[in-house]
Amino acid sequence: HITMFIINIIILLLSLLYQCNTFSIVNKNLQLKPLKSSNLLMSTSIKPKKVIVLGGDGFCGWPTSLYLSDKGHEVIILDNLSRRKIDVELGCDSLTPLASIEERIKVWKKIGGNNLSFKYLDLQHDYAELVQFLKEEKPDTVVHFAEQRAAPYSMKDSRRKRYTIDNNVSGTNNLLSAIVESGLDIHVVHLGTMGVYGYGTSGGEIPEGYLDVILPGGRPTTILHPAYPGSIYHLTKCLDALMFQFYNKNDGIRVTDLHQGIVWGTNTPQTVRDERLINRFDYDGDYGTVLNRFLMQAALNIPLTVYGTGGQTRAFIHISDTARCIEIAINNPPPSNSKVEIFNQVAETLRVGDLAKLVSDKTGCGVRFLANPRKEDAENELEVSNKKFCNLGLNPITLELGLLDEVVNIAGKYQSRCDKTKVLPSSFWNKARADAAAKDEARIEEKNE
Repeated sequence: HITMFIINIIILLLSLLYQCNTFSIVNKNLQLKPLKSSNLLMSTSIKPKKVIVLGGDGFCGWPTSLYLSDKGHEVIILDNLSRRKIDVELGCDSLTPLASIEERIKVWKKIGGNNLSFKYLDLQHDYAELVQFLKEEKPDTVVHFAEQRAAPYSMKDSRRKRYTIDNNVSGTNNLLSAIVESGLDIHVVHLGTMGVYGYGTSGGEIPEGYLDVILPGGRPTTILHPAYPGSIYHLTKCLDALMFQFYNKNDGIRVTDLHQGIVWGTNTPQTVRDERLINRFDYDGDYGTVLNRFLMQAALNIPLTVYGTGGQTRAFIHISDTARCIEIAINNPPPSNSKVEIFNQVAETLRVGDLAKLVSDKTGCGVRFLANPRKEDAENELEVSNKKFCNLGLNPITLELGLLDEVVNIAGKYQSRCDKTKVLPSSFWNKARADAAAKDEARIEEKNE
């Protein structure tokens, strides 16, 4: 009987290990491919924490702040509201109507939301105030969203290139320097991008941040994955990664860097509780992601604009999963004196042309191919490991399951707010790309419709 009991226990453990197996993403069939279990050993904490969210008024920051608050964490948003100012600069508002940050927080508290507050602070310029604020509040975690996030905007002209470098790089350095000066043990969770790896064909699965390599003479070592940025925006994220490595090595700052795919979706279970809590939806050529642009065009029944051949493969994740991943990272900080923890925060990968077909099949909207405004490979493969998050319980929302709801409930509902003149790309990576666009018959036809 004892022997059978032991055998049954072993069978049960093996079954649980199989169910908790980790995954790598394969873009060809939108399915998850099983991998060997990760050696990740982190303590899963459920104790509520005090969390400062830098950039908490933005596209990813706002729903994440609400999600963390809803989970019982004490959340303080620091933001200089720069994304709202860029709306004015570009003459293009969010498709969804946005309440002020003060009104948003007032509504959240009125409907019974947990602790959530806001303080206006510019991470790039208000260094002394940041240091003092950290000393006063003593947060457990700082979530860092406070960066100019659009690759096209960062390539628009020299002024926007300089702004992106100054804002993003100085802001990240100020945060890390302020934590050192505060003398506090604060865990930094940073929203990075898959773009730090580049989008050329890698020839194999992209690991989570680090590569095991053999140096000349047969010496094994682990290195940070080589950076290969495709825009000024992506360049700043590569520089962020190097700063994290330095401050981690030199000052012992604990950092979790999340290399995230393209975020899609608008609302979360928290933002749908009141119209005034709704998240932003960008559809313009600078800030609108490829999927948001497709959704807007489908709602208006105008052809989906695919850049180049459509053979570019990209990683995607739903906005609700972004918020969940952030909390997983918060609850699983790296131990003291350990290296920077890096997660690939993605759910699936898909070619842009296949994404257009997916939207077209669901909506009946046509597809149009335009000259690519970006300097990038016409086609690439992308196989990505995301086993750490899967090991920690992520069960992501897929494009196949959520697309139609997004078309009807967001793009369709607010289509009257769309400025069609803002949909086509207006930022080009170099003069050759701009010249090609000027002669592109499909673009001319699109503009004339």
